[in-house]
Amino acid sequence: MSDNRERKDYKMKSKLLFYLTAFITGLSVMAIELGASRLMAPYFSSSQIVWTIIIGTIMIAMALGNVIGGRMADKHKTPDRLFIWLFAAATWTMLIPLFGKFIISGTALVLALFVTKNYLVVAAFVSAILVFVFPLMVMGMVTPNLVKYAVSNLEENGRTCGIIEACNTIGSIIGTFLPTFVTIPYVGTSMTFIIFASVLYAVCLAYFFFRKKKRAVCSAVTAIALVIGLASSNIGTAFWADNIVYEGESIYNYLRVEDTDDSLIFSTNVLFGVQSIKNKEPGLTGMFYDYQLAGAVMTGAGENDDVSVLILGLGTGTYASQCDYYFGLKDIDGVEIDQSIIDLSHEYFSLPECVNTYAEDGRAFIARTDRKYDVIAVDAYQDITIPFQMSSVEFFTEVKNHLNQDGVLTLNMNMFTSDEGGINDYIIGTVSNVFENVYTVRAGDNLVLFASNDFDCKLRLEEKLNSIEDIRLRSFMSRVQRDCEAVEKSDYILTDDKAPVELLSMHALDEMVSEELDNMKKMIEGKGIKELYDMLVEG
Repeated sequence: MSDNRERKDYKMKSKLLFYLTAFITGLSVMAIELGASRLMAPYFSSSQIVWTIIIGTIMIAMALGNVIGGRMADKHKTPDRLFIWLFAAATWTMLIPLFGKFIISGTALVLALFVTKNYLVVAAFVSAILVFVFPLMVMGMVTPNLVKYAVSNLEENGRTCGIIEACNTIGSIIGTFLPTFVTIPYVGTSMTFIIFASVLYAVCLAYFFFRKKKRAVCSAVTAIALVIGLASSNIGTAFWADNIVYEGESIYNYLRVEDTDDSLIFSTNVLFGVQSIKNKEPGLTGMFYDYQLAGAVMTGAGENDDVSVLILGLGTGTYASQCDYYFGLKDIDGVEIDQSIIDLSHEYFSLPECVNTYAEDGRAFIARTDRKYDVIAVDAYQDITIPFQMSSVEFFTEVKNHLNQDGVLTLNMNMFTSDEGGINDYIIGTVSNVFENVYTVRAGDNLVLFASNDFDCKLRLEEKLNSIEDIRLRSFMSRVQRDCEAVEKSDYILTDDKAPVELLSMHALDEMVSEELDNMKKMIEGKGIKELYDMLVEG
């Protein structure tokens, strides 16, 4: 009688441990998925394409795990081997903060030398496989094993399987919200991996202590891996840079502020791009923000200071600061979806107090506000990550309806391509189907667009040049006016229903990678190892 009770107690305890294991693996799968998107975003963006690759990789890994786990369960009488594999997956996850960034950056660099078509897809897919397939495949092995070992007879088969699946699903639900709203914004991506790896370790150690096996070895490995993980959590995403004054994460973005000799540079989700800049000496930035000042000039900013400005995609406020510095404009509303970026704009970039900030999506803001503006500046496009809801006919129609008479739209496009039918042709075509007068000007690697229904942008800018007091700005605006090119209506149109901005941007990225690769080949052609080393050190 006593033996039967002990066996029942043992069986009940083992079932509870199996249910806990199902819960923890569901929790960890989603945490790793969300952590993967953040770890890869600075190298490949956070576009729908990258998300698709991550989700697809996870599905492949989990499917393989299901098959392997089922075969494993049929071959072994106890779940010892499953928990050994799960312990290995926890160790791998714990070490992602140490090795993940090096693997992803190295993969991106190596593939850039050979892949010129669909580079983003190939590089992101290979990186996801190298870093994330193993732990996720192991977690796919869990459910078939648990089902076998938790079911003691056919009468309770359905009930036990249902509880295991429910525990796994509940864990996945919590694992979806916890990293996004708690661990990633408050402690970062690296610590997120460490936290959930620790949870996996905990359930593995609970099993080994329960079974009285491998307790000392597993405890020692856990302690060593935890120390290594915590020590490596401070490795920055841009680990080679020594001028970073801030690096952090928010609900939406990876954030970085760099301090150079002459400026502060702000970047989100990219390693080499510039989202905002503040020169230590006031004046022109030498970037696309300067070109967008032409929109303010067209509406009379050089003649009076009551021009109203709305900026959709405020960043840390470069354009707003320029409008204040050159024209003394005080009626400026800035919309930025990420409150953390707004906070950085005050802490590091001296955002003028006159700028009213709103932490929300630009499309949502312009749909709810009743205000009309003289200038609406759209600067929400970042590399391949272009919000489709802010690139459609419906969006630009909303913009037009929120412009005063004699108002102007200025738009920054940063995926320049010479191919016909590229992303810029679609955005330009969409705008030109809403506004009567549309002009573009090349601004380095960007295109800046001006649009109005009430005046010819090129002629209006020419008329207003003499109203600009600053001589250098007047000279620059004269060059902008000269280089403006009129745009005709086209059939390239994006709508809320159909806006394949990621695919269009990916083609532009392929062109950029191909051009950089050709330039690199020309630079290194005929050079010896010593010369290449000197170039690397100097560059």
